Amino acid sequence: MTVAPPIVHVVDDDAAFRSAIARLLGASGYQVALYSSASELLEKLPDGGPGCILLDVKMSGLNGPQLQERLGEIGYKLPIVFLTGHGDVPTSVRAIKAGAEDFLTKPVPKKDLLAAIEHALNRYEEIRDHDSRIAALRSLVSRLTPREREVFALVVRGKLNKQIAHELDIAERTIKAHRQQVMEKCEVQTLAELVLIAERLGILSSPPGNDGQP
Repeated sequence: MTVAPPIVHVVDDDAAFRSAIARLLGASGYQVALYSSASELLEKLPDGGPGCILLDVKMSGLNGPQLQERLGEIGYKLPIVFLTGHGDVPTSVRAIKAGAEDFLTKPVPKKDLLAAIEHALNRYEEIRDHDSRIAALRSLVSRLTPREREVFALVVRGKLNKQIAHELDIAERTIKAHRQQVMEKCEVQTLAELVLIAERLGILSSPPGNDGQP
């Protein structure tokens, strides 16, 4: 199966720059999608394919940092590289703290631009792999019954069977049976593996009563 090349989504209100960067990136083997404004990208939000966003800072309407914030609010995870002729330290610091992969100032050497894009694309792969692993763990935990989820939440917090039995007001032998079902459905052999699942899903940082919806 042929894998489509990554798409670099260029958001910039300078038409001449968009044309120039499209030629450069196309010659470097990338697909390129061009947007004249932040609103245009939001209207044509790219799907989850491989890629990154090359984003200007100062634009009419929604500016670059505001678009970054909006994408974060909706959980959109394509990595962002800022490329601007209006860079300043406070703006770059805020952008990086908000998750931008890099902050470049025009004019930027070709090698630096391509290196930043490659870094962003590698980050995309890391994000995709992480999300896939989390989705797989959520799928396992979703197989638990409500009672098994209660047992799961208490087991991973270090409660003994007799303590869980007392807390849930059921027989200890029933807890043992539920615990075995939890281990089998989560496809683990040890308590340590079960705790690791809970940590990765953020269950241990939530109150026990919320563990039914990891």
